[in-house]
Amino acid sequence: MDTSASASIDRPLPKLGVPTMFRLGLFQMGLGIMSLLTLGVLNRVMIKELAIPATIVAATIAMNQFVAPARIWFGQMSDSKPIGGNHRTGYVWIGAALFAIASFLAVQCVWQLNASIEATGWGFVTYAWVALLSFVFALYGLAISASSTPFTALLVDVSDEDNRSKLVGVVWSMLMVGIVVGAIITSVLLKQIESDAPLELVQSSINRIFWVMPAAVFGLAIAATVGVEKTYSRYRSRSIIADREDGITLGRSLKILTASRQTGLFFTFLIMMTMSLFLQESVLEPFGGEVFGMTISESTRLNAFWGIGTLMGLSATGFLIVPRLGKHNTAKLGCFLVAASFALIILTGFTANPKLLNLVMILFGLASGIVTTGAISLMLDLTAAETAGTFVGAWGLAQAMARAVAAVLGGAALDLGRVIFGSPVLAYSFVFALPIVGMIIAVRLLDRVDVQEFQLKAKEAIARVLQAELD
Repeated sequence: MDTSASASIDRPLPKLGVPTMFRLGLFQMGLGIMSLLTLGVLNRVMIKELAIPATIVAATIAMNQFVAPARIWFGQMSDSKPIGGNHRTGYVWIGAALFAIASFLAVQCVWQLNASIEATGWGFVTYAWVALLSFVFALYGLAISASSTPFTALLVDVSDEDNRSKLVGVVWSMLMVGIVVGAIITSVLLKQIESDAPLELVQSSINRIFWVMPAAVFGLAIAATVGVEKTYSRYRSRSIIADREDGITLGRSLKILTASRQTGLFFTFLIMMTMSLFLQESVLEPFGGEVFGMTISESTRLNAFWGIGTLMGLSATGFLIVPRLGKHNTAKLGCFLVAASFALIILTGFTANPKLLNLVMILFGLASGIVTTGAISLMLDLTAAETAGTFVGAWGLAQAMARAVAAVLGGAALDLGRVIFGSPVLAYSFVFALPIVGMIIAVRLLDRVDVQEFQLKAKEAIARVLQAELD
């Protein structure tokens, strides 16, 4: 190592201030906006306005999550191969540029798919467009992975034990701000589109949104991270293999990752909890349109009510619930409250009262905030700082896999419910009953997670792997 690098490590690094935490949160805010655009607006248009089967819609969009195994690779790459002297920032910027482009391309594929259906029906050409749309969403998912995984590892790098929970609380709250802001802006931009609007008006409005919003999100990614890693990152001072690419290969990182059975338990819990939480994501806007008679603008605002509730839950949990109940019990409480929220959503469907649904979505958001805070707090305790990118990639993989399965399962369950029950209300009730069962299973898994056992086994594995490389 050269003397300048050594000096930079020996010099004490500044502590991350609250303004910088909020600046970092701009990146997550952008991801919240992108999530709304794909799983909210585009999903709703394909199912409701274009009448494409929900299973096909869910499966194509879910391709962005099925490529999630790449998250571990991107995390390990950012651990070992810096870009422009930084381990995380270059990956964040390149990934953000690519997912902004891919989202616009996906919309163009959707219009071509619809044109093919109208012209030739469900023939070879139409299925070719479905395949191409799936491929574009896979590229979108790879870009998201390349950007978000190194970003989350950056949060570990720039924080210390005494301020990491505060940083995560701020950044994840900004994710929900992005969903709320995106829902409000999109709702305003789409207000002119009524449920019976001509397709040409729908296309022009959606195209404008998918050009302006992703470009703005890319700008947020740059503003959020520029200069932060260089100023605050502790990665090189924490890891004796930070400058040794041969000492942190993917295989050796996976040895550390799989050293403790607790990793597998928590991985499974994350999958079940996340799948149950987001199973509604692919059917919520169609639910509002079909059962409650909402326009695109009105059904998109459901995300805003859910996001507001989640923000309230995230804020209150960190200060009031976790200090009193602890991380484990907070996560369990959140699971039970989410299950209760889905029961309320089912009951609301029989009233067909849009205002009541808005209120229930706020309560669902509160429950989501509680379970998210508890799960993220546990995730921090179950991450080894020496290989932060790899561990973050693994937790991201669990969540992405769960959201992918949830998207497909939600669409497939809706189609199955239509066949079995024939009634839209009963079909959607069938979908919303599944997360209730899932959250009960998640609680059973959570009861078996032991943070102390994980930390002990992870430290032993890191010592073994690093010693083997140094010998």
